[in-house]
Amino acid sequence: MDPHSGRRVPAVSRIALTPAAARLVRRLRERHGPLMFHQSGGCCDGSSPMCYPLGEFRTGGSDVLLAELAVEGVPERVGFWMAAEQFELWRHTHLTVDVVPGRGRGFSLEAPEGVRFLIRSRLLTDAEARVLDRLDEGAG
Repeated sequence: MDPHSGRRVPAVSRIALTPAAARLVRRLRERHGPLMFHQSGGCCDGSSPMCYPLGEFRTGGSDVLLAELAVEGVPERVGFWMAAEQFELWRHTHLTVDVVPGRGRGFSLEAPEGVRFLIRSRLLTDAEARVLDRLDEGAG
């Protein structure tokens, strides 16, 4: 069950947070209010997820909402967006947002902390991919 909506949550997802990333999200939420992530793809820091105050990064038709993450201790969900072109390349990949030492070059909120968010990935299993493809078909 989702603690925010009370709805049943599918056991399969495209994205997750490590415990370290969830702790950092809670700290950033305390300082900056509601948050969002955007993953643009590309090289260098463009391949790192960027965390912004909710609404500071404008999304549109060229972006896909991968998930609205329920983070313990954060009162609202945290949207995770990806550029649609990047999503087409990564649609069969499970992403885990982690935190590593070092400072990124973007405007992501964690930069002053001396850490940066990082994506770790693995291919979805065939069963996971089938479930998510059915969910995508139902959303479209």
